[in-house]
Amino acid sequence: MKFTAGQIAGILEGEVHGNPEIAVHKLAKIEEGEEGSLTFLANPKYTSFIYKTKASITIVNKSFVPEQDLDTTLIKVDDAYKSFSKLLEYYNQVKNNKVGIEEPIFKSETAIYGADVYIGAFAYLGNNVTIGDNVKIYPNVYIGDNVKIGDNVVIFAGAKIYSETIIGDNCVINSSAVLGADGFGFAPNEDGEFVKVPQTGNVILEDNVDIGAGTSIDRATLGSTILRKGVKLDNQIQIAHNVEIGEHTVIAAQTGIAGSTKIGKHCMIGGQVGIVGHIVIGDFVKIQAQSGIGRNVKDHEVLQGSPALNYGDYNKSYVHFKNLSRIISRIDTLEKKD
Repeated sequence: MKFTAGQIAGILEGEVHGNPEIAVHKLAKIEEGEEGSLTFLANPKYTSFIYKTKASITIVNKSFVPEQDLDTTLIKVDDAYKSFSKLLEYYNQVKNNKVGIEEPIFKSETAIYGADVYIGAFAYLGNNVTIGDNVKIYPNVYIGDNVKIGDNVVIFAGAKIYSETIIGDNCVINSSAVLGADGFGFAPNEDGEFVKVPQTGNVILEDNVDIGAGTSIDRATLGSTILRKGVKLDNQIQIAHNVEIGEHTVIAAQTGIAGSTKIGKHCMIGGQVGIVGHIVIGDFVKIQAQSGIGRNVKDHEVLQGSPALNYGDYNKSYVHFKNLSRIISRIDTLEKKD
């Protein structure tokens, strides 16, 4: 896809300074720009690169005044960073604007879908599946029986959506994600063998939820595993059965959340965090990477460590930990004097 400076300025409501007919077909960092590429300058630290870049078009703030000659056409906007982000979103919409049904797919006679959908080759749609308008289902996606999918949902290649799952509007499910697999439920019998406890619930994603690649969200034993609206999950996260995650909470990669834990809204959870089951984490909580959470957490707490401590207490304690060998040596010296 090619876009001229004039077309891009029209999308961004910007002003062209240079050749409005010059075209670009790819994006680049300003320090790596080359002919045919589009870049942007938002951080003043990178200003020197605009005089060296080979990018055909550069998006800049209206306040930018060049001090040297430029080889790049400028598009001046109110906020270069936001405008570039807007352009990325527009580019993705155009790039992913697939419509139609490829062959072969399997579609149950009882599966229905709305207008302007895309269903890629080798997709599977089970019994009583309901799919809304403008949904994109990429190749090799499995959608089990009785799944309901809202409007404007994108499910990338290889994702697996097990039976009874409910997905709201404007959700994104990335490749190899698994929604609705059995929760890890086993009980020992009289012989000490572990017997599977049937997992009869489902998974519910409310609107505007993003699920990263390789992330697994288990179905509930009874009831539902629920991700409230606006939740964003990174890659390779494990969400166990009957977990509930509140609105607009974000979780980074490789975090694991055990069964029946409730997490509040607007929380920020770092990578490789481990959270035990059957606890409640409040709203607006921040948990630093690689922390271990084994207790209930109140609203607005900031935690770090394993087991996790208050963030400020952790940092103070860590100062002493780094000096531990010297402290022990001083204690030994004092004890010898005694």
